[in-house]
Amino acid sequence: MAKKTVATLQTASKRLTKAIKMVKSPKTGAYTFVDSIMTPEEVDEFLKKK
Repeated sequence: MAKKTVATLQTASKRLTKAIKMVKSPKTGAYTFVDSIMTPEEVDEFLKKK
């Protein structure tokens, strides 16, 4: 499973990070990308969950 944090974004006073994760589809077996913008503290949890 590929995992990567690609950008750190700042808006007003909050720091935000965009994380992209590659997930294998159980139905077709193809890989898809799931991305989310979150605080840096939440990135590890996002990348660990399946």
